[in-house]
Amino acid sequence: MTGAAALKFDIIGDVHGQYEKLVGLLQHLGYQANHGRWKHPNRTAIFVGDLIDRGPEQVRTVELVRAMEANGAARCILGNHEFNAIAWATPDPTNPSKWLRDHGRPGNFEQHEAFLSEVQSTPRHQELLDWFKTLPMWLDLGGLRVVHACWHQASIDKLMTLSGPEGHLTDQLIQWGNEKGTWAYQAIETVCKGPEVKLPSTISFADKGGKIRHEVRVRWWKDDLSTYRKAAIGPPGDMKMIPDVPMPAEWQAHPYAGPPVIFGHYWFTGKPEVISPKFACVDYSAAKDGPLVAYRWDGESELSSDKLKWEGQSQ
Repeated sequence: MTGAAALKFDIIGDVHGQYEKLVGLLQHLGYQANHGRWKHPNRTAIFVGDLIDRGPEQVRTVELVRAMEANGAARCILGNHEFNAIAWATPDPTNPSKWLRDHGRPGNFEQHEAFLSEVQSTPRHQELLDWFKTLPMWLDLGGLRVVHACWHQASIDKLMTLSGPEGHLTDQLIQWGNEKGTWAYQAIETVCKGPEVKLPSTISFADKGGKIRHEVRVRWWKDDLSTYRKAAIGPPGDMKMIPDVPMPAEWQAHPYAGPPVIFGHYWFTGKPEVISPKFACVDYSAAKDGPLVAYRWDGESELSSDKLKWEGQSQ
């Protein structure tokens, strides 16, 4: 085999500052540390993003991954938390007294607090942000695709007009990606945070917290996306309140076609399993009580649950 198919990749889920879980997973996968740099003799790690926020050891986590990348032992793509970190620290060019990510909006600081507590007002902050800006939003490896939240070809095609084939951020994308109503905002939201589809204008529902919802997040990997209820992802208690009416034609057609896709982002729970031969999520809530999960890809055209590995797994 040649190219990507000849390579062996370990695709690792959202770490969220859980340094000890990351070390445990790397050890379980056979990586070894040499002067603090982790490496495998014949495999390459790929991180799906969201290295930061929530967990107890932010900088140590990022520095471990950066060192692996510098050593040729790993690649890393951009997660929504890295994108949000860039926006948090970037002045709005249309209003320099504000930031691209609103510091006063409820939840924004709380979500980012663990990272800021380690880096704010230090030179390390800008250094790490500069590295985040180098991370691609997706990887197309020929026989495998890796993205943080959603492989949506129409969004990726639009982003490539400014970013190039691997979706590297530009200053323009960072700005437009934080301006609601722009095509870049919608495209980055879809790829890095997952697609949300507006309900018909006459329909809304109250979630279990009482908040009125006018859109639903889509399980884009499903075969049957014919109705909002079938397509939606969310707490089980909310599902019965989502109307069982037809989805827009684009989603009913389920347009994805291509090689297998591995992604993170969605806080799966339970025993790690692939979704289907085409799709696997490697985010099993490591930010909380779940394990940090990896998929060991060896060139296969169909994904299999026995290729999923996690820290704490019995040998």
